[in-house]
Amino acid sequence: MSMDPSASLEDFLAAVREHFAASAHSTSETDPRVEASYMALADAFEIYEDALYTAYGEVTPFELFDDVEDDREDGDDYDEDDSDYRGPDDDTDDDSDDYYDDDDAYDGAVDADGAGTDR
Repeated sequence: MSMDPSASLEDFLAAVREHFAASAHSTSETDPRVEASYMALADAFEIYEDALYTAYGEVTPFELFDDVEDDREDGDDYDEDDSDYRGPDDDTDDDSDDYYDDDDAYDGAVDADGAGTDR
């Protein structure tokens, strides 16, 4: 069964909003509304990504946390202790995997042929 990526996107965004609302109004660390919205968000994401790939051959740059955990259980060579990166404010990231250099941020300029320009 193939879904329309636009409809899947709207469902995904609704799930993001629901998860945010549940998280913002959580009554405890084990609030069942947060858990339910977390699972619904993960499901909506997978449906959206599948629809996006089926329609356009594109994927998102995201991985579900459970998928990462499954990879670890399957014996992949990732070890949390091997990572020196400690979050978005950490300046130890070597930037080797960045699409843009931090100091060369995309300014939105586009040539007439649709390609970006370098300023």
